[in-house]
Amino acid sequence: MDRKSLLDSVDAKAALDFVSMMVRHKTYSETEGETQLVKRMVQEMGAIGIDAHVHGFGDKGRSNAIGTLKGTGGGASLMYNGHLDTNPVTEGWTVDPWGGLVDDSFIYGIGVSNMKSSNAAFFCAIKALQDAGVKLKGDVVLTYVVGELQGGVGTEALVRDGYRADYFINGEPSDLVAVTMHAAALKFQIELTGDTRHLSKREEAVDALVAGCDLVGRLNTMTFSGAETEEHASVNRCHVGVIKAALGRELEEWRPPQVADFCVLKGSSRYAPGQTRDGVLADMEVELTALRARYPGLQTKLISMDTMEEKGLSLMPPYQVRRDSPIVTAINAAYLEVRGEEQPTGAITPTRFYGSDAGHLYELGGMEGIVCGSGGRYNTMPDERVDIVDYVDLIKVYMLTIMDICGVDDAA
Repeated sequence: MDRKSLLDSVDAKAALDFVSMMVRHKTYSETEGETQLVKRMVQEMGAIGIDAHVHGFGDKGRSNAIGTLKGTGGGASLMYNGHLDTNPVTEGWTVDPWGGLVDDSFIYGIGVSNMKSSNAAFFCAIKALQDAGVKLKGDVVLTYVVGELQGGVGTEALVRDGYRADYFINGEPSDLVAVTMHAAALKFQIELTGDTRHLSKREEAVDALVAGCDLVGRLNTMTFSGAETEEHASVNRCHVGVIKAALGRELEEWRPPQVADFCVLKGSSRYAPGQTRDGVLADMEVELTALRARYPGLQTKLISMDTMEEKGLSLMPPYQVRRDSPIVTAINAAYLEVRGEEQPTGAITPTRFYGSDAGHLYELGGMEGIVCGSGGRYNTMPDERVDIVDYVDLIKVYMLTIMDICGVDDAA
């Protein structure tokens, strides 16, 4: 079968039915629903000839679904990685979040963008290749994980347990662009302590509220030292999301005639591969030193809130891949063949500021990979949805990428 006929053989209706099935599983983290979908994915993989099993980890009975399609030998191996857990349903939905509704243009449902459509697309890509009799030289490893929204605990566990491949595809929603870099995240809290006076003697005070307002704009425009390239610097961002100021650590509000002597700011920073958490904190301390100079008598304290062990969560490391990596060139070529245009590739907004399990595969697993999936533009909003054309095109892009990376055994 020629390549065009192979792509034309994709059964769009069956593919839509499959992603609808996945959406109908309510897979909030650490619930029975995620376990049920893990078991269902193991069954579905087994039904198309993939050697699949439940991979248990941790002390809470969590599990991933992992399958391996063995090749005939002589080709590179490829891992697909996608998470089954979803964000919570918010207000404002007009369709059933777990209904798996399909209309003429979209597939709807909580988690369909992040990231059940990509998960289904890779499964359907393998099934289409199997149905067409395509024999691959290299192994394909499918990892359907839980706990990505908890810092990637599922993927971290499978990597620590030795699962590897030569290359990986992570299907986070990117609207089919090829994301070659994303940031790591650091959460922080800054405490500013001033010196209160009644407004009649404001000139004698050290106003923590005014100092905090001054600091917000400076933090929100920061980049950090040590960026290897301009593209690395482009994934730098600092953002203050919370600011509170009043009297004392209890932030008493009933005496507004007094100058606020305590201010707390909370936020998050993003930094690139090659930069460090300690470096980011050091750069922020430079800003605080300058702030103290502008407000004599002000005391400052910077606290990293990134140690999340007490919550049993993992941390998302940064991720990158070289532009000439075989996995990047393969998915670029596949996209061009399917869509007839060049695939946008790089540290692309907004995905470059996200975290993903690609960070664990890259940093802990030492693998080269690409982040590319369907969905994105309608993510994390009421009536979350994915364009049908994007979903079907992604199946085809995945099919071609699998054949390119793993190799096709024409003699088998």
